[in-house]
Amino acid sequence: MIVTTTETVAGYEITENLGTVIGNTIRARHVGKDIMAGLRTIIGGEIKEYTGMLAESREQSLMRMQDKAKELGANAVVGVRFQTSMILSGTAELLVYGTAVKLGRKTG
Repeated sequence: MIVTTTETVAGYEITENLGTVIGNTIRARHVGKDIMAGLRTIIGGEIKEYTGMLAESREQSLMRMQDKAKELGANAVVGVRFQTSMILSGTAELLVYGTAVKLGRKTG
C-alpha cells in the first residue's frame, strides 16, 4: 500500500476516492520512564524513553489507518496527516488520517 502526504502519486492516477480513513492510539506515561525523563531534563539531551514510545505509537496508528483503507479496497492513502492531543493528564493521543483511494497507472 502506498501512503503519502501528497495529494497525488507520481506515475498514477486516482481512479476512485473511497473516503477518509483514520488510525489512532492513546498512550499513558510510565512512572519509570517519567523518572528517567525527569533526569534528562536536568542534564539535557534527547528523552529517548519518550522518543521510542512516540515512534511505536506512530507505527501502530499508521497500521490501523492502512487496515481501514484495505477494508475499503484501497491500494493507497493520500494526503496523510498526523495530529497529537492530550486526553487526560499523563495521556496523549496520536491520530493519523488521510484519504483512501484506488490508483491506476497513468497511460502515455
